[in-house]
Amino acid sequence: MPYVKYGTVLFVKEKYMNLRNIAIIAHVDHGKTTLVDNMLKQSGTFRDNQKVQERAMDSGEIEKERGITILAKCTSVIWKNININIVDTPGHADFGGEVERILSMVDGVVLLVDSSEGPMPQTKFVLGKALKIGLRPIVVINKADKADARVDHVLNEIFDLFVSLDANDEQLDFPVLYASGRNGWAVKEMSDEKKDLSALFDTITSYVKAPDCDPNAPFTMLATILEADKFLGRILTGKIQSGKVRVSDNIKALNVHGKEVERFRVSKILAYKGLVRENLEEANAGEIVAISGMSKTTVADTLCTYEVVEPITAQPIDPPTLSMTFSVNDSPLGGREGDKVTSRMIGDRLHKEAEGNIALKITESDNKDSFEVAGRGELQLGVLIETMRREGFELSVSRPKVLMKKDENGTLLEPMEEVVIDVDEEFSGAVVEKMGQRKAELLEMIPSQAGNKVRLIFKAPARGLIGYHSEFLTDTRGTGIMNRIFHSYEPHKGDIDGRRNGVLISSESGTALAYALWKLEDRGPMFIHHNTPVYVGMIVGEHTKTNDLEVNPTRAKQLTNIRASGKDDAITLAPPRKMSLEDALSYIQDDELLEVTPKTLRLRKRYLDPNERKRMSK
Repeated sequence: MPYVKYGTVLFVKEKYMNLRNIAIIAHVDHGKTTLVDNMLKQSGTFRDNQKVQERAMDSGEIEKERGITILAKCTSVIWKNININIVDTPGHADFGGEVERILSMVDGVVLLVDSSEGPMPQTKFVLGKALKIGLRPIVVINKADKADARVDHVLNEIFDLFVSLDANDEQLDFPVLYASGRNGWAVKEMSDEKKDLSALFDTITSYVKAPDCDPNAPFTMLATILEADKFLGRILTGKIQSGKVRVSDNIKALNVHGKEVERFRVSKILAYKGLVRENLEEANAGEIVAISGMSKTTVADTLCTYEVVEPITAQPIDPPTLSMTFSVNDSPLGGREGDKVTSRMIGDRLHKEAEGNIALKITESDNKDSFEVAGRGELQLGVLIETMRREGFELSVSRPKVLMKKDENGTLLEPMEEVVIDVDEEFSGAVVEKMGQRKAELLEMIPSQAGNKVRLIFKAPARGLIGYHSEFLTDTRGTGIMNRIFHSYEPHKGDIDGRRNGVLISSESGTALAYALWKLEDRGPMFIHHNTPVYVGMIVGEHTKTNDLEVNPTRAKQLTNIRASGKDDAITLAPPRKMSLEDALSYIQDDELLEVTPKTLRLRKRYLDPNERKRMSK
């Protein structure tokens, strides 16, 4: 086995040089996780007869349900004696904080672009971050076998995107591959034989440089992923920038300002081999590993030996643009389904989440009973709420609101988003009209080659888009696709009309009865079934008019001692309107809350008592 000398220390050359660290970055649904599946299979990570689920890297319950990647995850494959560490990253803009952190621990990126959709907002976002820190991307035009593929046009669009993001000459000279992640092939030319992913593996090993690190310096590592294990406690994953670390070594952690966080003994060193972690006795410079033994150290801290005094510079994270208030569930039905209901429990859970997700900011209220949670978007906060309710939490959650700021002249600025909408031509007029009502500016209208679809690119205030997605799906008969990403802060655009209909509010507590709901149907669509528990101040439906209306959904039919000549008419109720968590969050107004429990979502007024509600409205 060849050795290479650094100073007076001998290192095994294969440990240092035969290593490649890459991240796979792309817009949501462009096929990252599916491609990684086939990379694992073709590199011999799985046995030939081993049954492996699709999208094996999406291990979380919510990830499997929604078909999206939420947390970045590591894996590794071996190709021709070269160890390739692969990081699968989220594709949705709301989880961009994950991507920004991950890029600091890789030496190259594979940029995946859909052969028909082309570069999308998240493609632009993650590529810009990668180019800024000097990474050289490998471009893979995925789904090249689709019927509506337009590989040549997409390649031109990608090149234009690189130029617009100020890529240098070396970055502009990127290798291009055409692939089908689902069918497991990649080729350098569309005319080549489409049999496997060899071309992709060979391009990664030849084009991506070995880690740029110093094996002879003291041990340093930047923590980029935090997770908790019930046996090992806190586990931090990152790339070793210099030196080596062994199990039982005594090391310390420095925060971003160079202040010592704690000293601890390394209890475990773990590295990925395929989808499983293996224990290591030691790890060397350039390797991506997970370390346990710490109690306070978190993401963006530097793990190092005692003599190191300067922390590794962490990449700055874009600030959050949206916030919501999480508070105790104080409704009359609170505490019936969840076992984690106190403000202390909620606060502890939120602070724990913010440790691992540095795109979140948690602020406690003055009276200690509620918390403002600021993040990147409705989906990110919605996933957090869904995760907490499955863990047994009960919460009251406010309507999302955008975070404004002021410039040096005192001008109020609000976050603007770039919105890319792909829609059938027949629905484009309705979309343009609705976006116009939300103070959006149409930047571009691009007809598709097929001729029956159109791409609309807008710049819109983030607050105008809250709650629009469900309405957008209705307007486009479920066929439209909308993607958004933060664009910039611009001067406030003025008032935007909110929900135009009022709500039906229960004036009584009890159980909703079919007879009462039947009598209320002409007032508007219901949100509840009969036999649903209700309380004073709970929202049970939508009013057909603009004002709120108090109704009694518990009223029973009055019985008399006069026998009817015929049978009573059978009561047939229209199905209630069902809302997902995201629908409910975007539906509520500033004077309303969403009650979230492990089994139920309820809409309610912030002030349940009608007299208090009238007093506060003044």
